[in-house]
Amino acid sequence: MLIVETIAKIRRYYFVEGRSIKKISKDLNISRNTVRKVIRSGKTRHEYSREKQPYPKLGGYLEFLEDYLQKDWMIPKKRRITARRLHELLYEQGYQGAYDSIQRYVRQWRHDKNKIKSGVFIPLYFPPGDAYQFDWSHETVVIAGEIRKIKAAHFRLSHSRKFFVRAYYRETQEMLLDAHNKAFECFDGTCKRGIYDNMSTAVTTILKGKEREYNQRFIQMCSHYLVKPVACTPGAGWEKGQIEKQVQDVRKWIFTPRLRFTSLEELNEWLSDRCHEICRTRQHPIYKNKTIQEVFEEEQKLLIPVKKPFEGYIDKECTVSSTSLIRYDRNHYSVPCKSAGKTATVRAKADQIIIIKNGKQIASHARNFERGKTVYNPWHYLDVLQRKPGALRNGAPFQDWNLPSGIKRVQAHLTPLPGGDRKFVDILFAARLHGVKLTNKACLKALSQGVFQSEVILNILARELDGPKIRPVNPPVCLQLKQEPLADCSRYDHLRKGGAVCSATN
Repeated sequence: MLIVETIAKIRRYYFVEGRSIKKISKDLNISRNTVRKVIRSGKTRHEYSREKQPYPKLGGYLEFLEDYLQKDWMIPKKRRITARRLHELLYEQGYQGAYDSIQRYVRQWRHDKNKIKSGVFIPLYFPPGDAYQFDWSHETVVIAGEIRKIKAAHFRLSHSRKFFVRAYYRETQEMLLDAHNKAFECFDGTCKRGIYDNMSTAVTTILKGKEREYNQRFIQMCSHYLVKPVACTPGAGWEKGQIEKQVQDVRKWIFTPRLRFTSLEELNEWLSDRCHEICRTRQHPIYKNKTIQEVFEEEQKLLIPVKKPFEGYIDKECTVSSTSLIRYDRNHYSVPCKSAGKTATVRAKADQIIIIKNGKQIASHARNFERGKTVYNPWHYLDVLQRKPGALRNGAPFQDWNLPSGIKRVQAHLTPLPGGDRKFVDILFAARLHGVKLTNKACLKALSQGVFQSEVILNILARELDGPKIRPVNPPVCLQLKQEPLADCSRYDHLRKGGAVCSATN
């Protein structure tokens, strides 16, 4: 096949310099027929395209290959079979051809299928207050000097294009519920419909057409906010194209270059401000003379009011271990030792873990998003310390116990003494009963007097609890006695005999 430069030479030699076809053929070492074809065609580039690709050895297996690819097309892209694996399957059935033939056929088949799939789309219109769209994205940020992958929850009002983004460490259902609370608080209302993909935290089963079996907790949240959930057709991302584009835009507008913050809370505060700033300055794609924020302020009047946030938590029944720990999300959290060996309910929120027993809260912890960590509350093990006070020295829950300075100094004095651990446990029980602040005050007072015995500290604490003494009351002058009464028993004897009562002045 001739290259573009050779064709250009032929055309110049013939039309400009007037050389003959024979001369051009000899100078360029090209056949006369080729030179003649270039001159007559008038084209500056020659291309050869094969109208039909022959498959001499694959022909007998095309029907099998076509059926297999058609079934394979219906499953997610990440799970589709490779051309190499198809070659192995055909080889088992007697195929003797090369792998390249199968590779070309599969590539062309999927290319044609994608062209059909992409097709032509119809622009969508959403009235004010009609619908919002939701999706997740995965971003990379630096939190406290460490590179972390976060999950960003994206919301977008379909009419005004007002958007909201919030970051989490997980993509679990409690995070989904919390994200809705924060978004509807930001919008100060919600829409009639919510458009989602078929994420497992919302959709349990995909039925025929648009029918879905939704997660019960997700349905409760939608019922609370009076929202009708709508799930997209699998693989039809254009049904929520606005949020799909927002994920790409926000990655360029906000998450590039890589963000750096000291905590996730600080990042979310900045994200909220940044989203509002972009909406306030960016032009609306349809109403060109208005910003997104201006269109949102008009739409906000038609949003469904939000009275109170939804209780965004997930309950899970768990068994408390013999070490008084309960496991959730690959981490362990301490529980009061009275519940060891029994079952309890873990109520997981976006930022908190609450343990409930018989309908009452028995423990709570700030949620840890690492893996394989144990979160202790030393006060949960106080009843065990009464039987095993020596555990204060090497017990894991007590290694980093952040006690007030006064109690800590008393512990340092008592620990080396025989029976000192047990006496210090008595002080800890008093702290749990009367409060750490008051107990620490008693410890500091005892230390200022040069003593640290538990009996003295408990005595000081008891006196503090008794409260201030009653001050004497001075009666007015008119009620004061002019002469103090004398202690005279003879008056008592006189009364016993039926005598008259003597006045105090007699």
